[in-house]
Amino acid sequence: MDLISDLQARGLVHDHTDLEALRARLSSAPIGVYVGFDPTADSLHVGHLVGQLYLRRFQMAGHRPFPLAGGATGMIGDPSGRSEERNLLDKDTLRHNVARITEQLRRLLDFESGAFAATLVNNADWTEPVGVLDFLRDVGKYMNVNQMLSKDSVRNRLEGEGGLSFTEFSYSLLQANDFLHLYQHHQVELQAGGSDQWGNIVAGVDLIRRRTSAHAHAITHPLVTKSDGTKFGKTASGAVWLDPEKTSPYQFRQFWVNQDDAMVGTYLKMFSLRPLDDVLSTIAEHEAAPERRVGQRALADEITTIAHGADAARAAAAAAEVLFGGDPTTASPEVLSIVAAEVPSTQVARTALDDVVGLLTSCGLASSNSDARRTLGQRGYRVNGAPLEEGTSLRDLPLLHGRFLLLRKGRTSYHLVEVA
Repeated sequence: MDLISDLQARGLVHDHTDLEALRARLSSAPIGVYVGFDPTADSLHVGHLVGQLYLRRFQMAGHRPFPLAGGATGMIGDPSGRSEERNLLDKDTLRHNVARITEQLRRLLDFESGAFAATLVNNADWTEPVGVLDFLRDVGKYMNVNQMLSKDSVRNRLEGEGGLSFTEFSYSLLQANDFLHLYQHHQVELQAGGSDQWGNIVAGVDLIRRRTSAHAHAITHPLVTKSDGTKFGKTASGAVWLDPEKTSPYQFRQFWVNQDDAMVGTYLKMFSLRPLDDVLSTIAEHEAAPERRVGQRALADEITTIAHGADAARAAAAAAEVLFGGDPTTASPEVLSIVAAEVPSTQVARTALDDVVGLLTSCGLASSNSDARRTLGQRGYRVNGAPLEEGTSLRDLPLLHGRFLLLRKGRTSYHLVEVA
């Protein structure tokens, strides 16, 4: 299956210029392709993954990916999909964000493999030196205001209460100039992105045609949404980040494990880098017995590996096994350190193990000493996976790796005790 057919079969084609012309161009020789992101935070989140993995798919097919950091456009703010203007960031913040995001991109793309290596570009490098008069003459002259006003992102804002600043209105010109620059200096002939970027992307295609008489290509993927139609990648507490300090690999993996059955097939096709036949086989297995959550686990394991590496993905899966009833005595120190970061934990002296009731109460697994005694009598506690019997001395139990006791009340209330 050729790359375009594969993208179509995965539901990754929304808008496009001449698709047959692009298919022919891809089959003739390697092509440069770029996807842009504005570094409005110091991490990408899962909402960026489809676009960045788009570049990975082209790279795997033998083409040259150019992830673009919007060091210049990030100072303006894209009005697409926004009801109000973004807060403007200063240069130092943007540089910091680009540096942090670059580390994440190195997991998603190959920056080392010769002719097909990814090249990170920053539009501040060619935008900042250009004066306003030169920009108006060399870019603004070729942009049609009527076409810009017809864009949904512009029209919706103009019709809203807040209106649209000239700063945001100029965003499309800057993005169009990015495509022109990459075409002229890096032979980039294709821009990809989310469907909300279609107007901006086409502006670049038009600018290249008007300035150089050349034909460039554009393709977008659908915006990924949850089953309720809300924007993908957001939770009640905010974004699911690729930075492990913002969203741990365990939490990242659990985000995928908890996806709705109805959406698993869609997400597997859109996010998985495995051959489509393998993906369809997993989907069929999932649909035959959705209660086994085969699809969610396959999705979670693969995407966590892509974003954080195989070791982190395995450790996150092992920690989940422990926290959902698995045997903690088989867990490695690394896995227990993950557990410690995800559940309440306390460091105690060895003498504290003599007072089981007091320890359970101080750890928050009982509301009072009497509550602890009652729950002990009902065999409601477990320690290191085994039932904690009334009268048992914790001091006599072997510690996990000589340091830990994992206490559990009921099915989901955990506390990790580290014995000093």
